[in-house]
Amino acid sequence: MYHHPGSVAQTAGSSTGLLDPRGQNTDAILFQRCTWCGTAMFHRLLCPVCRGSDLRTERSEGTGTVRHSTVVHRNTPAARNVSMVEMTEGFVVRGRVMGPPIGIHSGDRVRLSTAKDPVRSEPVFQLLDEPYRAWS
Repeated sequence: MYHHPGSVAQTAGSSTGLLDPRGQNTDAILFQRCTWCGTAMFHRLLCPVCRGSDLRTERSEGTGTVRHSTVVHRNTPAARNVSMVEMTEGFVVRGRVMGPPIGIHSGDRVRLSTAKDPVRSEPVFQLLDEPYRAWS
């Protein structure tokens, strides 16, 4: 049976696991968790572990660890970083960490600043341990 896309209302907390862009606010990252195996993932249709499609949407607490960071010099007037951040819930998201691009390293702890950068539409994070870097 065919349903017109406008006839079904999806909410951000729906049990189908589909993310509704209209329901997202700018201070949270929504992710999916597989109801079969418990794997957390970001913007997937199927679980990468068990291939299950029964995903529920959850809200991230917004803290994580930088797993990889690189400095990009193209399509921008100044250098910027692109980082892969592993969130405490277990999923990985690509985003930008505020601060000098050369000062961001793997293992740095970060906190979500905004879930959507107005220019690049990716999450923006802040360093949590920035003042103490010189002491270690």
